[in-house]
Amino acid sequence: MKSGRIVKVSGPLVVAEGMLGTKMYDVVYVGEMKLLGEVIELKGDRAFIQVYEDTHGLGPGDPVFGTGYPLMVELGPGLIESFFDGIQRPLDKIKILSGDFISRGIHVPGLPRDKKWFFVPRVKIGDEVVEGDVIGEVEETPLVKHRIMVPPGIGGVIVEIKEGVFTIDETVARLRDSEGQVHELRMMQKWPVRVPRPYKEKFLPEVPMFTGQRVIDAFFPIAKGGTACVPGPFGSGKTVIQHQLAKWSEANIVVYIGCGERGNEMTDVLIEFPELKDPYSGEPLMKRTVLIANTSNMPVAAREASIYTGITIAEYFRDMGYSVALMADSTSRWAEAMREISGRLEEMPGEEGYPAYLATRVASFYERAGRVKCLGKDDREGTLSVIGAVSPPGGDLSDPVVQSTLRVVKVFWSLEDKLAYRRHFPAINWLTSYSLYREDLRPYYEKNVSPDFYEMILESMKILEKEAELEEIVRLVGAEALSQEDQLLLEIARSIREDFLHQNAFHEVDTFASIKKQYLMMKAILKLYDVCKEIITKEEVTVKELRKSTIWEKIARMKYFAESDLHEIEKIIKEMDHEIRQPVN
Repeated sequence: MKSGRIVKVSGPLVVAEGMLGTKMYDVVYVGEMKLLGEVIELKGDRAFIQVYEDTHGLGPGDPVFGTGYPLMVELGPGLIESFFDGIQRPLDKIKILSGDFISRGIHVPGLPRDKKWFFVPRVKIGDEVVEGDVIGEVEETPLVKHRIMVPPGIGGVIVEIKEGVFTIDETVARLRDSEGQVHELRMMQKWPVRVPRPYKEKFLPEVPMFTGQRVIDAFFPIAKGGTACVPGPFGSGKTVIQHQLAKWSEANIVVYIGCGERGNEMTDVLIEFPELKDPYSGEPLMKRTVLIANTSNMPVAAREASIYTGITIAEYFRDMGYSVALMADSTSRWAEAMREISGRLEEMPGEEGYPAYLATRVASFYERAGRVKCLGKDDREGTLSVIGAVSPPGGDLSDPVVQSTLRVVKVFWSLEDKLAYRRHFPAINWLTSYSLYREDLRPYYEKNVSPDFYEMILESMKILEKEAELEEIVRLVGAEALSQEDQLLLEIARSIREDFLHQNAFHEVDTFASIKKQYLMMKAILKLYDVCKEIITKEEVTVKELRKSTIWEKIARMKYFAESDLHEIEKIIKEMDHEIRQPVN
């Protein structure tokens, strides 16, 4: 290990001299306690190091030890159900060693070395394999078959492979490459966090990732392999939406990154997630989840690492052919960490003090999402969807982090505190949000949900836009001054808002709605609109009289029908024409 000496300490930034031969992004150990750090700038023989731990007590003259390797994560069985800090140290193991607070200089491997896994081969001696090929499987949890793959850059003929119980450090197979060199394959591989994992080809995102949240799935859908941004002010429900997406997204694997958020929020996640059931299998949700926590009181430099650690783990599961959803909460804290480090490096500040390369870093993060053809001969397909929460100060959407994010992502769920204060959740503003995937996903919706589903959504959005136009008139002269047609439109818009878009995350049934249920709910509301419009036009009946029908209450209760009771909604639609006319006749 190369050794240098500290010449300057400025918060998480340490400057060391005598570091010739060190490369950018190399990992180093700082001080006698060997605090973990990463080289982020080089000038001559001086290395500028961001330290991922508290630098209190370090001073000039203290040693710095180089490793010659970049910051890497360990990838293998043991990732699922784990709870890591920003640099992949398992927090449960740290608690055993140092109690409730993380001691400085503590080094714990990311994956357990003593745990044994049953390895089942999928290839035999003499088979030719290429990078990315699956050589065997480990049943990590009832929900996840962990596919052991040939690491990138290696290929050849299998000369030995064993079935049985092994630790991740033990050799399970050997292969001989074209040059005659023999490579030992283990169940674990390492990968530098700042380097995207390779794949064969990237496809257009054409399949929706259903989330069970009606405002998202119907109005502003995200595709598998897509990117989304959730900006909003304090108290508008960003974290609740992230939790809902982590719980209910149609993804095989969920990676949740708590980046710079309050400790009590991450505590809620820790307590809540083990008790949650996966809606698709009935197993605990943690059986397909990886949690990464870098709370607001943890060292600022590790926030940046936590984002890269999380997306590298997500890419690894994508390479197995899984659909992966990554939640980052929140990327604003990551950007603030960049701003602090940039300031200590005395770089020229950009807008609002953020570094000039903010937009590039944000783009490089989100562009690691996608629907891809994985490495290997079997042409399996994997997807990585990235959903980032952004916390602009005061909810200001002109904030550089928000603007840099919006330039890259294709879905914008605009959270509004006014809706949250009115107890409308999810507090996504239906007038300012958008999804650029809607046209790409239209063929899927028309084929797999209903040919008229897309048109129904467009009609619903037109009704809500018209309601917004009428609001000013209603404020001035009251709803009674409007025509019967406009009064009916206001009632239907209210029904769309309260009975369809509003969703209770804490109600056991309403927390999740399948796409079929969403379609039937929307169909019922729009059929009510058509029937009422016809009655008003032909029979000169007022909206006030139509409101006496019990059908309105039935529609309001649709959201509480379980998935097994969807025939009840079909019954409401079938009997609607007769029921709405009863009070009229």
